[in-house]
Amino acid sequence: MIELTALKGIRVLDLTRVLAGPYCSMILGDLGAEVIKVEAPGGSDDTRKWGPPFQEGVSAYYLCANRSKKSLTVNLKTNEGRQIIEKLTANSDVVLHNFKTGTMERLGLDYSSLKEINPRIVYCSITGFGETGPYKNLPGYDFIIQAMSGLMSITGDEQSGPQKLGVAITDILTGLYACIGIEAALLERNQSGLGQKIDLSLYDSAVSSLVNIGSNYLLSGQLPKRLGNHHANIVPYQTFCASDGEMVIAVGNDKQFAALCGIIQQRALALDERFKTNPDRVACRNELIPILQRALLKNPTAYWKEKCQEAGIPFGAIQTVEDLVKDEQLNARDMFVSAKHPKAGEVKMIGSPLKLVRTPPSVSSHPPEPGEHTEQILQSIGYSSAEIKDLRKTNTI
Repeated sequence: MIELTALKGIRVLDLTRVLAGPYCSMILGDLGAEVIKVEAPGGSDDTRKWGPPFQEGVSAYYLCANRSKKSLTVNLKTNEGRQIIEKLTANSDVVLHNFKTGTMERLGLDYSSLKEINPRIVYCSITGFGETGPYKNLPGYDFIIQAMSGLMSITGDEQSGPQKLGVAITDILTGLYACIGIEAALLERNQSGLGQKIDLSLYDSAVSSLVNIGSNYLLSGQLPKRLGNHHANIVPYQTFCASDGEMVIAVGNDKQFAALCGIIQQRALALDERFKTNPDRVACRNELIPILQRALLKNPTAYWKEKCQEAGIPFGAIQTVEDLVKDEQLNARDMFVSAKHPKAGEVKMIGSPLKLVRTPPSVSSHPPEPGEHTEQILQSIGYSSAEIKDLRKTNTI
């Protein structure tokens, strides 16, 4: 029986490293695409060395974004190396890279050149600031982009100063946008028969994530403040202290607020003119929140979890990563997976959130070692054993 996957028959040449690009190509690989990770001989993805922690010399950071791929090592600065990419392009669907603006042009592997070889190629460029505009030549790392995009200005509270998120969120967002753009271009190709170029930047992706905060400013002209664990537009929607720890209660409408007033045994609050509607509560948050906090301190987190769930009030305990690994919901949905690695042994990874019923994603292979599939890939495009041996002698592969 032939295994059916969502992206079966799609080949992706992945010339990216670090996180945004590899995260995108890993998703495509989990969905069934054949992903060929292209690095310089010896391995040039910086995350291979980012650590600790390491497992038998293999970086946890590298493992998080590189499963379901094959590895080809090739020196793109040589004519022979570029010829390998050109031959692969002729039989591929997607080229994905995150070199600095102008690098692929200097190598002769830019979109204009590769579409002459394969007009159906979908070519996705990921850079810090995009390939147009005055910042196009600047390097861009996630931390820099979080600072410039406004995200840090709204993260934290007045006392903490600007804070970055705990993960490289702009890389993750850009990786997701890359997947969306690539899949949209592949769908459009079914109509036109032609590929196209996607010019994607971390900066644009980060700014798009401002959503309601950006909209608030565009509408009102009022500069948003850092509210910590409070919400700019909804009250109460924040962390509270129980008698034994912290929790999040997120009241999204007036009905839920009335239910919360009931479980804390202060039903009159829901009828108070200051708190009747959400706009009222936003305006009077400094009066309301201390009242709620005093009531919630009387019982432990488990008590409020049970009461909120019974009343249909969104509730979440603040969990650690250790808590997540034990979470019965996440385990029931296969959000932790493992694969056998030739060097590191059994490696644990976070699973895919994409739950396609007929064509579910899967871990098709472990995160590869540098050049692990070079010979196999070259043979598939017509290189003989003797030619591959010569390429090794010249350090082309």
